[in-house]
Amino acid sequence: MSATIPAETTPAQTQADLEALQHDLKALQAEVQNVIVGQDRVIIGAITCLLAGGHGLLEGVPGLGKTLLIRTLANAVRLEFNRIQFTPDLMPADIVGTSVLQSDEGTGAHRLTYQPGPVFANIVLADEINRATPKTQSALLEAMAEGTVTTGGETRKLEDPFLVLATQNPLEMEGTYPLPEAQLDRFMFKINVDFPAEDELVAILNRTTGSATQAAKPVLDGPRILAMRALVRAIPVADTLTRYVVRLLRATHPDDSNAPALVKEYVRFGGSPRGAQSMLLAARIRCSIDGRLAPSIDDVRAVALPALRHRVALNFQGEADGIDVDDCLRQVLKSVPTD
Repeated sequence: MSATIPAETTPAQTQADLEALQHDLKALQAEVQNVIVGQDRVIIGAITCLLAGGHGLLEGVPGLGKTLLIRTLANAVRLEFNRIQFTPDLMPADIVGTSVLQSDEGTGAHRLTYQPGPVFANIVLADEINRATPKTQSALLEAMAEGTVTTGGETRKLEDPFLVLATQNPLEMEGTYPLPEAQLDRFMFKINVDFPAEDELVAILNRTTGSATQAAKPVLDGPRILAMRALVRAIPVADTLTRYVVRLLRATHPDDSNAPALVKEYVRFGGSPRGAQSMLLAARIRCSIDGRLAPSIDDVRAVALPALRHRVALNFQGEADGIDVDDCLRQVLKSVPTD
C-alpha cells in the first residue's frame, strides 16, 4: 500500500488538524495497550518512529514482549507486515530476495525471475537483529537509508510507508554480534525495554494465562499515516529551539566547549546530524500528542536519550570503567544552556 502527498497539498498546521492527529495517535496507542501491559514509554517510542518515518531499535533481555509489541502495532494499522527471524545462518538473500532459474513449460526456455524477500513490506520486524552476522545485518542498510533494494544490478523501490522495527538482546549475552555504527545510525530511536513492575507482572499473568485473548484491530491505514507524517513536518519550530538541538548534539562530542567532563573523559565520538534530525521530528510528534501547536525545549529533552544513546560511542576507558552512555547524555542535558 502506498500513497504520495504532493508538497503543495501538505496540510497546514491548524487546530482542527492537530485535534484529528491527536485523536488518531491516542486511538493507535489505546489499541496497542489493549494487548500490551505497561511499557507506555516503549509504545510511544515505536509510534513516534512510525509517524516520523524513522526506524526503531528495541533492546532488552528475552521475554519482555518486544516482538509482541511490534506485531501488535503492525496489527493496529492496515499495512503489510513481515517478520524476519535473525539467526547466525541467515543470508542476505533471505532478506532482500534472489533471482531463481525458471523454465517455461511451453517452450522449455529458461529465465531468471526475481523473488522478493520479506523486506518488501510496509512494516518489517527484524527480530533479534544482533544474532545475525555483520554480512547479513548489512543487507538492511540500503533499505533503511534509501527505501530501495538493489539486487542483480537492478534497484527496486520499497513501498511507502516503510518502517523497520528491530529487536536485540544486550550485547553481553552470548551469541550476539554488535551492530556497526553505520547501521545503528540508521535507527531513529534506540528504546530500552525495562523489566515490568510488580503490578504490571500481575496484569500480564492475568491476561496471558486465562482463556480470554486480546488482539489489536486496525485503526489507521497507509494514506492516513502518510498524511500524518506530512502534518507533523509542517509544525513550525522556533530558531532558538533548533539552535538548542544543535548545541545538544555538539556537546556529545568531547572536543566541544559545552561538553561536560564525563563526555570529555569517556566519549570517543558523539552523535551524527541524524541525531539532531531525530530529536526535532520526535519533539514535533510529542507536542502533537499533547495537543500543543509547537514543540518546546522540554519536548527535546524528553526525546534526547532514545535519539542519541546509540549514536554516542565510548572510548576504551569508558568501556573499561563500565560507563553508561545515558549518564553521559544526562550530563549533556544538564550542562548545555537553554538560551
